[in-house]
Amino acid sequence: MSTCSIVSRDLDEPVSGTAPVARTWLLLEQPGPWGAKALTSSHLEPSLGRALEAAAKGTGVRVALIRRPGRHADRDALAERRVYAGHTVPGNVWVHGATVTDPGRLLDLDLAALGRGDHRVFDTALDGGPHRGDPLAFVCTNGKRDRCCALLGRPLAAELAASGARGVWEVTHLGGHRFSPTLLVLPHGYVYGRVDAPAVKEILNGAREGRTVVEGCRGNSAWERPGQAAELAVRSVLGEEAAQALRVVRTDGAAPHWEVTLAHCDGRRWQVTVVHGTPGPPRPESCGAPVLGAPARMEVTAVRELSVAAALAS
Repeated sequence: MSTCSIVSRDLDEPVSGTAPVARTWLLLEQPGPWGAKALTSSHLEPSLGRALEAAAKGTGVRVALIRRPGRHADRDALAERRVYAGHTVPGNVWVHGATVTDPGRLLDLDLAALGRGDHRVFDTALDGGPHRGDPLAFVCTNGKRDRCCALLGRPLAAELAASGARGVWEVTHLGGHRFSPTLLVLPHGYVYGRVDAPAVKEILNGAREGRTVVEGCRGNSAWERPGQAAELAVRSVLGEEAAQALRVVRTDGAAPHWEVTLAHCDGRRWQVTVVHGTPGPPRPESCGAPVLGAPARMEVTAVRELSVAAALAS
């Protein structure tokens, strides 16, 4: 039986504009097995998982579990856990880390402030500080969520770790299983699909230098999906690689048609038309989906640089 990732690849389904949406990521180390809804079906205390899910709603924070690549013993004892928070909005991009012995301390976080990009609440609550190491790479490997993430994500994470790449973790869920293996890179928050080890190394090299690799990029998680597609389109037109050069300043409209205004750090602005493209034939959006679907595509139909007057008015 074909997996959802094989069908998606055979249909040449575009990945642009498919990244999960999160201004801030909150990532907690939790080894051992993960269930389909990992926050409440792993060895993390389910009541803590439910409380974190509830606290994060409407804050712009996305909570996920992470673990080191490799075999995952069926155990729940872990003396110390790494926690990362990463804010992805250009102009205020940061990653802070902490080590905790009690994961319940995450409930002391002001998630609304964290979603707004205030790292002080993380440092104060968890005795955290800036992450000084290499960019962090999170590969989705949760086979209970979708088998493609296990079949394709786990070997990729293991290969990266074995090659000496630093900052590599497995993560519970990045959405878009049909684009497996999928990858989140912090600090800048770009998400990738259909990646292999050489591509990931180039992506991490770019992130280390403050560059964004557009090939295979699903979008920046800071933006809603029309904004993700619009930003990548402007990057392609300009050949712009600087990770924080562009930001979405306005999105007008609603499905199936949006007008997205983007600003460059040098003052230039663009208006980008994004529409729901032709979805193509019905196919599985996930290996676990009970029925066939037709995922909406973010299709860019126009990229227009705005005049100075129009830019000032927008």
